[in-house]
Amino acid sequence: MIKLSKLATAVAMVVAGNAAMAGDVEVLHYWTSGGEAKSAAELKKIMQSKGHVWKDFAVAGGGGDNAATVLKSRVVSGNPPAAAQIKGPAIQEWAAEGVLANLDATAKAEKWDSLLPKVVADVMKYKGNYVAAPVNVHRVNWMWANSAVLKKAGVTATPKTWDEFFAAAEKVKKIGAIPVAHGGQNWQDFTTFESVVLGVGGAKFYSDALVKLDQKALTSATMTKALETFRKIKGYTDAAAPGRDWNLATAMVIQEKAAFQFMGDWAKGEFTAAGKVPGKDYVCAAAPGTASAYTFNVDSFAMFKLKDAAAQKAQADLAAAIMGTEFQEVFNLNKGSIPVRLNMSMAKFDDCAKLSSKDFVESAKTGGLVPSVAHGMAIKPAAEGAIKDAVSQFWNNDKMSVADGVKSIAKAAATQ
Repeated sequence: MIKLSKLATAVAMVVAGNAAMAGDVEVLHYWTSGGEAKSAAELKKIMQSKGHVWKDFAVAGGGGDNAATVLKSRVVSGNPPAAAQIKGPAIQEWAAEGVLANLDATAKAEKWDSLLPKVVADVMKYKGNYVAAPVNVHRVNWMWANSAVLKKAGVTATPKTWDEFFAAAEKVKKIGAIPVAHGGQNWQDFTTFESVVLGVGGAKFYSDALVKLDQKALTSATMTKALETFRKIKGYTDAAAPGRDWNLATAMVIQEKAAFQFMGDWAKGEFTAAGKVPGKDYVCAAAPGTASAYTFNVDSFAMFKLKDAAAQKAQADLAAAIMGTEFQEVFNLNKGSIPVRLNMSMAKFDDCAKLSSKDFVESAKTGGLVPSVAHGMAIKPAAEGAIKDAVSQFWNNDKMSVADGVKSIAKAAATQ
């Protein structure tokens, strides 16, 4: 009996030890579409292999707006999830509330400082400490084109400057196709606008005008030229553009109804789903004038302060797994984005992703890596909303002069 009780005690101690190592990890995210849900499932698998219990907290809709509302109520009631999908300046806003966990121990062990470009690492930190783990990099300043439409129109080379682009657009117009597929929603208008600003003014001007909101840059001759170019693009869109979803605009390019689209690399998922091959059926290229620059949109998970030691261990394992090579590869192959780690093998990725990765690494060294304003990476939400509205008002009102458009955007930036 004594031996059995000793054995039972020993077993109980082992079980208790294992339980102490394993913990619940509740993850709030809005990855609910096909490829995204697949990717979340991979992260769940990795965490379960470490003995942790994954609690999926998926909130669909609103591009993260619904998730943000749910998260606020959870944090206010003192019951935050282990991790939540948050990006850009919103990370610092949460950190300033004192509710985010310090991830420095994990970041140091995993060598995050040497694996991430400084400009991306800084977004993940608050007062020098890591509080979030980055998942991927989306390039925003892409131009997509249908190869067959270009060939039919007699466009022999991908436009590298705005003058070349407008010459190509004229040729497309002559064959009865739509030169530019566009969805008239304010974030789509701004996705095009920021690529124009980057292409016309370069990375430093982009940062001064759209990130630092410098009035001198916002009211400069360069900004006037950017708005003139932006308006000219509008003339090559179709009358049915207002309110169109981005993926429907991408479908126009896929179906040979339109030649070009300015959209981030999530558009590639639509081409892939339609069985199209880059370099053959479609072209992926940096927007005119932006080949040496890169507007980034980084998905990330902010980690919240937890009291339970097992949950803290699970949370640290989650942060390490997010930045691990296994998840970085699988997730980004599904999502159309590229790994945020700088030392990743791109062997399994397509030509568009390889170009994106090459430009990401190079622009990180040269100062051409800049945050996307359109996708919540650069400025506080209130300022972003005001400037987006001003840009869309200019885009939608053909009677507004370029000079008034410049004033309107500068005013929106100044009131924030």
